[in-house]
Parts: sequence; C-alpha cells; structure tokens
Amino acid sequence: MENNQKRIKLTSAELSYLWNTYLADSMSVCVFKYFLQHIEDVEIKTLLSHALDLSQQHLEIIRGIFTHEEIQVPEGFTEKDVHLNAKRLFSDVFYLKYLKHMSNGGLSVNGRILQHIYREDIRSFYSKCLTSSIELYNEVTQTLLEKGLDSRPPTIPYPKEIEYIHKQSFIWEALGKREALTGEEVNQLHFNIQTNHLGSALGKAFSQVTTSNKARNYFLRGSDIALKHVKVFSDYLQYNSLPIPMSFTHEVTDSDEAPFSDKLMMYHFGIMMYSGITNYGAAISASRRSDLVVDYSRLNAETLKFAEDGVNIMIENEWMEQPPLAIARKE
Repeated sequence: MENNQKRIKLTSAELSYLWNTYLADSMSVCVFKYFLQHIEDVEIKTLLSHALDLSQQHLEIIRGIFTHEEIQVPEGFTEKDVHLNAKRLFSDVFYLKYLKHMSNGGLSVNGRILQHIYREDIRSFYSKCLTSSIELYNEVTQTLLEKGLDSRPPTIPYPKEIEYIHKQSFIWEALGKREALTGEEVNQLHFNIQTNHLGSALGKAFSQVTTSNKARNYFLRGSDIALKHVKVFSDYLQYNSLPIPMSFTHEVTDSDEAPFSDKLMMYHFGIMMYSGITNYGAAISASRRSDLVVDYSRLNAETLKFAEDGVNIMIENEWMEQPPLAIARKE
C-alpha cells in the first residue's frame, strides 16, 4: 500500500508545504548551530541539540521525497548563511524563550498542514512533525517554569453560577462598555504581547549586525511596530488590572558581528510576520469585544503591509527562491 501511495503524485498542498518546510528547517539548522556555539546552560543546550536534530531529520526526509519524485530540492539556507565564529548575540535565556515560540509555531503550523495532506507517507511525516513539536514544547515549557522564566497568562475568577448575556453591549461597546475581558481575550492579548516582544528583540539584534542599510531600516521599523502593538495590547490588560508580560530585548548583547547572512535574517523576520498575521486572525475569532476586533484588524493590516515591504527587499536582492507554481494557462 505504501508503494502505491508513493506512486500517487503530490498534491499542490503537499508539494508546497514540503517546500516551505524545507526552507524553514534549513534556516533553523543554521540558527541552532550558531546558538550552540555560545551556550553555557546544560539544560538549554540539551533542548537546542534536540531541536537541531529534529530539523536535520526533516531535511533528510524531504530531500529523500523530492529525489524520489524527481523534484528540484530548494537551496534554502546552507553553511554560507551562518558564521559560527561570530560573537555571541543572544543570552542563554533568549535561546530558551526563542525555543518556546518556535515550538509553539510548530504546533500551529504542523496541525494546520495535516488538514490538507492526503498521501500516506506525507501524512506520516507531518504527524511525526506534530508529535515532535508537542514533545519539544512540553520540554521547553517545563524548563522555563523550573527556571522561573515563563510568564503564565493571568488568572480570572472561577464561575460560581450559570449566567446568560442579556445586553448587546457585551459586544458593542458603544451601547454600554463591557469593561471585563473574557478568558480567551485575556489569553490572546497575553500571547500576542509575548510574540511581539520576540519580534522586537530579533529586530534590534538583526539591525545591529546586518550589512544592508535597507535591511537595517526594515528591522528597526519592525521592532518599533512590534513595540507599538505591545502598547495597544498592554493597555487592555492594564485597564483591567492584569499583569503584562515583560520584554526580553535586554537578552540581546551589544555585538555588531553578523552570525547570519542578510538573506537568512530577512527570511526569518518574514516568517515571523506571517506567523503574527495568523495569530491576529486567531485573536479576532476569539474576541467578542468590537474594540478588540477593530484593533486586531487594523494592526493586522499594518503587519501585512510591513511584510510586503520585506518581500520587496528580498526580491530586489535576489534572496527569495521561487516556490512551486501552477501552470499559467494564459501564457
């Protein structure tokens, strides 16, 4: 049965997801190899080594599938995109927080991908990717908690009785503002503050080491946008007397020696932007307050425009590989 499955051509979804996964994992291999050059904490080093091993396994499997199907393997990112002897740019704490967000992204992306996969061997691959993302996420979260470095979402009162909503003002604040946030709204605000803190920290770090003025301005602009979004989300929590996750930009050193190529840093920043767009979409669906929906929507539009500007910089410098395309019939 497996051999019969492998004779079935990959669907557009399967081909595209494998192609994108290859690029992302080839980037991760470069990033993790550099991180491992500057690591002191033994527990964090073990987690980084585990993450590196998973990414390398994924690359090997996808190369095998593409070779069997006679598909051109993308270049992705290689040894020329990482400078292992560059000075330390991040602290051990940053590495751990980075792993938390990357494994979180793996949960989201692999779960979404699986919904569109039909061929048995590809389903098996992404099922294993999801399982390994769950394992890594749990290991990283437990380590963060044990080290007192994770920021849990705030607690809210337990319901004591059944209540129904009687006024439309639960949604439309103009008819009578609902001050209290739902648990889902609190969680989404907390989560998106944390992800924007990571984006701001990476933007600051990459701006210090890039050799491209356009890329430097782009990273700085991205860092400023992330902090602006943090302010918007923090105001909601602060108004409700709820704690706000702290920034970790201070976990970036003052090094100006580039550990990665400009191509890799621009790609990395780009996938973070599109991850943020997905997160805001999820936040919109989880929000019942109209003011929250309006804020997430306008910030999402700003992120989309910013991501487009990044794509233009990559195209201008020939840093963007062309993904698999359908046939242009009119041409």
